Amino acid sequence: MAVPSRFRPFLADGLVVTRGFDGCIALYPRIAWESLASRLDELSIADFDVRQFRRMVFSEALDLQLDSQGRILVPPALRLFAGIEREVVIIGVQSSVEIWNPGRWSETSREMDAAADDIAARLAGML
Repeated sequence: MAVPSRFRPFLADGLVVTRGFDGCIALYPRIAWESLASRLDELSIADFDVRQFRRMVFSEALDLQLDSQGRILVPPALRLFAGIEREVVIIGVQSSVEIWNPGRWSETSREMDAAADDIAARLAGML
């Protein structure tokens, strides 16, 4: 898969690919991955949700490098998880990149648009 050129500078020092949320694949620049891993390391392993979350994030995580043409090989297990066959939608999400099956992204985007005002209201106290 060719990574869009606007994301390549952030991934040039290496990246980690793993399961994302909502059925997508997540690409993390090395520095963002290390930050996430460090924060997860601080959480108690006595908590069942923490253990499950760690398994979800780390069990299929792979270190990758962009090739000379800015491409990566997405592992078959992650493609299957995300329902990716040929076409993808790639979006930037602050410190990571998400790779989506086009149909899933279209549905997620519609749901996001329909709930935008409610989401903003719920998050207002955090922003």
